Amino acid sequence: MARRSMRVGIVGAGVMAEAIIGGLVADRAVRPGLLTASHPRRERRDALAERHGVRSVARNRDALAESEVVVLAVKPQMLGRVMRELRGRLAPEQVVVSIVAGATIRTLVDGLQHAAVVRAMPNTPSQIRRGMSVWAASEACSAAQRRLARAVLRALGDERQVADESFVAMATALSGTGPTYLFAVMEALIDAGVHLGFPRELAHDLVVATLVGSSEFAQRSELHPAQLRNAVTSPGGTSAAAIYELEKGRIRTVFSDAVWAAYRRTLELGERLEAEVERDPT
Repeated sequence: MARRSMRVGIVGAGVMAEAIIGGLVADRAVRPGLLTASHPRRERRDALAERHGVRSVARNRDALAESEVVVLAVKPQMLGRVMRELRGRLAPEQVVVSIVAGATIRTLVDGLQHAAVVRAMPNTPSQIRRGMSVWAASEACSAAQRRLARAVLRALGDERQVADESFVAMATALSGTGPTYLFAVMEALIDAGVHLGFPRELAHDLVVATLVGSSEFAQRSELHPAQLRNAVTSPGGTSAAAIYELEKGRIRTVFSDAVWAAYRRTLELGERLEAEVERDPT
């Protein structure tokens, strides 16, 4: 359980960072006055302060002051510069929670010269506190620091800690990128509905309600998806005809290839960031 007195500094106050801010404030886990967020644009800082009552600063280093948890929420291409700016400014008792895609624990520890680091991968539904975050902690993280990291990630929805950091990279491809796959499926089904003759707005509502309801039903039933599919696939029925076409189109292989492509890209990002840290003369 997060403490109301927990102090959180967020470096790079973009969309996902604002989801963390909103979640922590909505849960009453942290008082807004104990949240500090950095962003270079004044209008963005003013908007965060007005919407959430948090303290906003221009310099990333100013988000560290007195923070127990420091969240890194910058783009991968900005990470090297940000780590150089923060290097040597973190106290041993502070824990860094990174949601930077591809950034490994080794990259973060070496780049920040700081031992207590958590690598996490949330996903898009975190913006409505229905996300899934998978995370791994460096060996130097104490039990108290892990509890602080967990409290921050729970503001986004559900979370799973893993002992093997490679699972975070896998989660980036499966659950982190997962909403993209579903959005593409939604778009295809909506277009199919329009092709049948539905108005686009009605097709949209039908598809979204069907996907949300089916997901919740699958979660509550705790049955394997194959069992759920078999239960609604009557011999010679509409579902059987539709499934035949999906299988003929290699739907399983296409999804598998997509996940593997996302996984490979995650590893490539990680290797690039590690190489950048190794080249850094400072």
